[in-house]
Formats: sequence, structure tokens, C-alpha cells
Amino acid sequence: MIISILSKNLTNKIFCLAAVFLLASSYVYAGETLLKSNMKDNLAILNKENIENPFGVLEFLHWNHSWNNHKYSSEHDLERTISLMQEAGVGWVRLDFLWGDIEPQEGNFDFAKYDCIVRLLRERGIHILGILHYSTDWASACGKWNCPPRENSLFVRYASCVIRRYKDQVKYWELWNEPDSYTYWNQQDGLKSYCVLLKEVYIAVKQIDPECKILNGGIANGASSVNHLYDNGAKDYFDILNIHFFQNPLSPGAIKAVENYPKLVYKIMRRNGDADKKIWITEIGCPGVSRRPGVGNWWLGVNPSEANQAGWLKDVYTELLKNPHVEKVFWAFFRDTKDHWDNGVDYFGLVRWDFSRKPSFYAYKECFRKWFFEYRKNSGIINAGR
Repeated sequence: MIISILSKNLTNKIFCLAAVFLLASSYVYAGETLLKSNMKDNLAILNKENIENPFGVLEFLHWNHSWNNHKYSSEHDLERTISLMQEAGVGWVRLDFLWGDIEPQEGNFDFAKYDCIVRLLRERGIHILGILHYSTDWASACGKWNCPPRENSLFVRYASCVIRRYKDQVKYWELWNEPDSYTYWNQQDGLKSYCVLLKEVYIAVKQIDPECKILNGGIANGASSVNHLYDNGAKDYFDILNIHFFQNPLSPGAIKAVENYPKLVYKIMRRNGDADKKIWITEIGCPGVSRRPGVGNWWLGVNPSEANQAGWLKDVYTELLKNPHVEKVFWAFFRDTKDHWDNGVDYFGLVRWDFSRKPSFYAYKECFRKWFFEYRKNSGIINAGR
């Protein structure tokens, strides 16, 4: 009899614990699959929470070309990566809407690839920062992808068509990538011509979607380039200030430099009457290279190990998210590339080329979970028993 009672009590306790676990797990996010039942409501919650989520990644989901080893040649591989993104807690993906893919011949638009990618991301509640760039060969001032367009009106038409098509799905857009770098805009003039293009695009696309937000192309060359934006009259033609910066975690004082740079940028913004805008850091990262011979060093020196990369990621997100002016931080990249740069840059990913998770993947997930717990606590969701 006593054994029977004890057994019954134990069964009840196990049942109660299981019920509590199931209730709690229905609100665990990053990494857990949306509930099969009531998918629409769960997706709405996910969309809303990811608007606030500061954790982003840069990933080349559009890559299916010979020059990138056809990184995403199937929808299956896209789904595999996007599922891993959700597992890690990624709320935002910085994604190219490449002019050369979309308008390969003048006036002939092909959106099939991007329709698929946008759909797959939205099905997981992940938001998109779309990059409008580079030049398509037929419209380039020099016949190459990294020159500005020979006529701004051609680029404005492409940008307008893209935003018109996706205005109900994508609300954040970046104009060009690192226009202050010869690598990506090879006719440098202190951002003068870029700022003219930014202004023309901003005016045109705001007529199509007044609610969309425009970011300047990520600034690569420090505070002087931020000053150039303002000196060239761009203040009223971007809604969020966008910067890139990298440090080698193996260098002394690296994390202090990461902490200080957005503070300096904000001083420039405030001096120019732009104190109300937020800062997005849409590229920051480092290699995570396992022990394998023959991998050349990246541009900042000796390649960090996978363990170094994971530690650096924790430091970066911990420090940057303390800054009230920094709203989003995008790690570059999500998945390793294969023989593209032929050095440590091919190992920037949180997952390896074969989709296996690196230590940095788990570090990213841990950082997200800490933020998400605080977000729900501050939102009153946890205290309300939801």
C-alpha cells in the first residue's frame, strides 16, 4: 500500500514536472522549432520579437555562381542554413539583392531566386536587411561590378523595382556595401558621388514605401568616412547609421577598440544634429580556423582558432549591446565559404562549410539566450506567466 501511494505520488510529480517543462518550452525561442499547432500565431509572435532582436548575421544566401563554388545551389541547402540560423537565435539576415542577378539585361527583371529566399526567411520569422548593389556589367561606369553606375537613373530604377516588389515583406534596405572602399566602389572621391546616388535612391523609394528604412552603405574606413557622409549632405537621406569594423582578438586592446568606436561615431552624429538615429553594425567578426595546414592569414594577421573566435564573439556582443545607441550587430558570416578568399576569411562562419556547428555557434546562441531572457523579463512576459 505504501509503495502504491509512493508510486502514485511519484507519477503525479513526474506528470506535473513534464507539464511545466512543456509550458516553458513553448516559450523557448532560439533554436526550438515553432509549435506545429497554431503556427500562424507563433509566427506573428516570432516576427514581433525579432524586430527587437539585436542579433543578426551576414550570409551570402544568394550565392549560386561559379565564382563562389555555388554555395547555395539548392533550396535544401538554403533551408538547412536558415534552420540553423533559427536555432542560434538569429533575428536578422543581411542579404544581397544583387543587381546583376535581378536585371541581367536592361529592362529584363528576374526575381525567382530572391522570391524563394525571402519566403524561406519569412517562414522562420527572420527579418531581412536587403543590400541594393553592385553594378550589373551593362550599367557599370567601367564595365565591372565594383564601379558606380554610368547613370544613377538606371540604379534608381532597379532599386525602385526591388522595393516595390518586396515592400510588404522587407522594410530595411542598405544602399551599397562599403562605398568608401576601393574594393567595392573603385572610383573614390570622398563619398561625393555615392552621396548623390544615396539621395536620389532615398527620395525615389520613400515614394514607393514611406515606411521603409534606409541605411547608408556600411562604412569601412573609420570616423573620417562617417564625417564624409555628413560633409556631403547625406544626413537627411539615411534613417540608420551603418558601420563596419574588425579587430583581431589576438591583439592587445582589441575589445577596448570595439567598445570605443561606436562611441566616437555617435559623437559625430550628435555634432551633426543626428543624435536620435540608431547605429547598426552590419559587419563584425573574425576567422575561426581549426588546426589545418596551409590556411593563409586574414588581413589583420594571425588567424584566431575556433576557440578564439567563440570567445571573441561573446566579448563583442557583451560590450556592444551595452551601448544604448547600438541597435543591431551582424556577425560576418554565418557559414564558412570554400576557397573563395583562399585565406582565413573563408572561416568567418559560425558553422563550417559542411554545416557542422563551431564553438562560436554555441557562443552566439548563449549570448542570444541571455538577451532574450532579459527582453522577456523587461517586457513583463515572464512575470505575467506567459
